[in-house]
Amino acid sequence: MFSGVKALPARLFILVAVALAALIIVPSAASAAPSATAQIAYAARMRSYHIVAAARAQRGKPYRFGARGPSAFDCSGLTGYAYHSVRINLPRTADGQFRTARRIAKATARPGDLVFWVSGGHAYHVAVYAGAGQVWHAPKPGQRVQLTSIWSWSQVRFGRIGI
Repeated sequence: MFSGVKALPARLFILVAVALAALIIVPSAASAAPSATAQIAYAARMRSYHIVAAARAQRGKPYRFGARGPSAFDCSGLTGYAYHSVRINLPRTADGQFRTARRIAKATARPGDLVFWVSGGHAYHVAVYAGAGQVWHAPKPGQRVQLTSIWSWSQVRFGRIGI
């Protein structure tokens, strides 16, 4: 072997090799568990996904003023219904939801956020942001819940509640 180095007994060598392999292969419990920040971010993404899915599931249902589902909706009724699916209760009206929401920049908007059409400081319409400039909303009498591109960007504000 090497000059000046005594050979390890075979049994001890195998034991040391197995112990070193275990340290390399098996991560510690602390490194294997996701951080609290990662868990919170994951929970927010899942809530957002469920909000959009709940709004999408209402596709084709008729608009009816003051309706909150499940067979018909007005705009704030749809958003309230979608958020209720993740146990977040919203105020009844678009303006009430606007006043409750934390304002966010368009650049930071993500699916599940609320999109408000605002005039004179009051929201007159609300929808669930689906991403890529599109929203799920209950438009007006005679129309049905639908996915559509955001119109009149100058009147749009984004908000976030509980996600």
